Amino acid sequence: MKISRFVVAVVFLAIAAVSVWAADVTGKWTAQVPRRGGETREMTFNLKADGDQLTGSVSGPRGENPISEGKVSGDEISFTQALEFNGNQVKFLYKGKVSGDEIKFTRQREGAERTQEFTAKKAS
Repeated sequence: MKISRFVVAVVFLAIAAVSVWAADVTGKWTAQVPRRGGETREMTFNLKADGDQLTGSVSGPRGENPISEGKVSGDEISFTQALEFNGNQVKFLYKGKVSGDEIKFTRQREGAERTQEFTAKKAS
């Protein structure tokens, strides 16, 4: 009986430690995201972390779109954004590393090799 209580206590402490080390990504983030021609466009990321789950939306020139498949692991996040272009659905895969009030993102269109890198800053 004592061993099982000990194991439960260790597991609880491990879970608590992971949640303390998880990055604080909840909030509004803004970024200048590069386009094909080299120009940029402003995008806003409204994110909410709940444990290792990430939800929210991305706002830009095409309006506000929800994210899916969002995950938080320590200081790394990932999610997918689906958009529709001319009747075709396109998915963008985002990966980010959180450091203080910045997220360094890599974005890739599903099925493409080319990636885009940009940094989002936490809005005040």
